[in-house]
Amino acid sequence: MHLEVEERARFEAAISEVKTLSPRQNVLTAGEPLDHSILLIEGFMSRYIDRNGLRQLVAVHVPGDFVDLHAFSLEVLDHDVATMTAATVALVPHSELEILAQELPKLTLKLRFSTLIDAAIHRAWLFRLGRLNAVERIAHFISETNVRLMSAGLSDGRRFALGLIQPDLAEICGLTNVHIYRVLRQLREQKLCVFRSSLVEILDPEKLADQGHFDPAYLYIDLQSTDALSSHQRPTK
Repeated sequence: MHLEVEERARFEAAISEVKTLSPRQNVLTAGEPLDHSILLIEGFMSRYIDRNGLRQLVAVHVPGDFVDLHAFSLEVLDHDVATMTAATVALVPHSELEILAQELPKLTLKLRFSTLIDAAIHRAWLFRLGRLNAVERIAHFISETNVRLMSAGLSDGRRFALGLIQPDLAEICGLTNVHIYRVLRQLREQKLCVFRSSLVEILDPEKLADQGHFDPAYLYIDLQSTDALSSHQRPTK
């Protein structure tokens, strides 16, 4: 999301607080009235549904993402939000977003565009879980995450810190902990990627993307001109 100088300055002025959160911390609960939205600056966060202990992850967020911008319109969420790693977040009051909508309508359109990208990622998530096998699911998720982190300046296209552990990957891709170990070993043996100590090294990005049937078009990211609100452009407040 490219922001003009005025837009960035005005957006950062709208931030009410920057907070540091611990790993595995529940941040928002379904049905809870909300008066602010969360911008993820550092770390990884998830959205999930939990019905009587039946938990389903529905999204993973990377630095630069607005985790719950749709709450600006909905006021409450139908799912929970939690950190997956230690995280730094910026809180933007909905009252400030309303002012921004009046003062800078183009910025508001850009922010709303991010909710459309969320929807596109959800559709890819459904495709991944519904139509791909275990190896393809991991290949797709790693390829997608690589592109998203490249847009935030956190991947060079081949290496990035994921900050997650194998059980996280298993939950994201609907696999068991035993299965995820076998899948990661297979990808390593095929010389496609290596996942070690929460670090990912992609040995052959194109072949990994092919393995996961990954086409980055749904992310609508121009890596040549991206100006994401990310950890290397941390808002100060």
